[in-house]
Amino acid sequence: MHYSFLYPGQGAQFPGMGRDLYDHSESVRSLFKLASDQVGFDVAALVFDGSEDDLKSTDNTQIAMTVVNIAAARVLQEFNITAERVAGFSLGEYAALVDAGVLDVRTVFPVVRARGQVMEAASRTLDGADGPAGMTAVLGLGYDTVVSVLKGIPDAYPGIHNSPAQTVVSGTSSALTAAEAALKEAGARRIIRLKVSGPFHSPLMDQARSDFARELAAVPFADPRKPVYSNVTGKSVESGDELKRLCVQQLVSPVQWTQTMTSMVTDGVMGFVEAGPGTVLGGLWNAWLKTNPDVMLQCSSAGTLEQIESLVALERSRSVISG
Repeated sequence: MHYSFLYPGQGAQFPGMGRDLYDHSESVRSLFKLASDQVGFDVAALVFDGSEDDLKSTDNTQIAMTVVNIAAARVLQEFNITAERVAGFSLGEYAALVDAGVLDVRTVFPVVRARGQVMEAASRTLDGADGPAGMTAVLGLGYDTVVSVLKGIPDAYPGIHNSPAQTVVSGTSSALTAAEAALKEAGARRIIRLKVSGPFHSPLMDQARSDFARELAAVPFADPRKPVYSNVTGKSVESGDELKRLCVQQLVSPVQWTQTMTSMVTDGVMGFVEAGPGTVLGGLWNAWLKTNPDVMLQCSSAGTLEQIESLVALERSRSVISG
């Protein structure tokens, strides 16, 4: 079966993630060592022994999620499961860029570390006496409705279009409080303040955008060897230079994940694998399916060794039946 890999982003992390992959695979252990050498600290200690608060800090999350996402892809490849197309959710886009050959694995860790540092620094300048800047998920309203409500609230912006009925809003603490009240009045079914440390993917991150552009200036981005989808456009991009530009723009632009799913299905995917921790993207895929009932595709979780082995067993059973 031909799969497309979806790489999760910030918010899917948890202490100890990827430990079974590390214990299973020499390639994964080498990957963790490479990451540690590139960023100057023990990445395995952070991921396996760090606290939830340690992993929540954006500058740590970027390294931790990226190494575990790539680790999942390496173990999948050891079982001869590879991707025809790739996309990553926010930070997950960097694992997708490695998979597609746009970024070298030796380059990606300094890049995401720099990304995390500039995002964390910019976010802290936006904290107020009432609390830190951040993001909140809005369930039960369409994206256009959320955008319309936010137009009247300073410092609150659409940050992620998760699914047809879920949007994440970015803002300062006071702006999020005002937005949550207005969105509830507009009919939101549920409002959830997220465990992230900044108002990502919004104009509030403009300083981070400028700083990150300087960090990326000398980093080579190759043209992709397979289709890779941009968070900014929700569509496949064929140029490495354009992907570099979009990686910078991603910091201040909403993540168009719903459009990404639509584009990938239109382009002919046969099934999805969530290559990394958690089941967030599988849940968003199921939400997308509710408004597209004619699509008969699944998203399989593949962030643990057990999940990967289950996927392999399923592939083998399909081969026996078709053979």
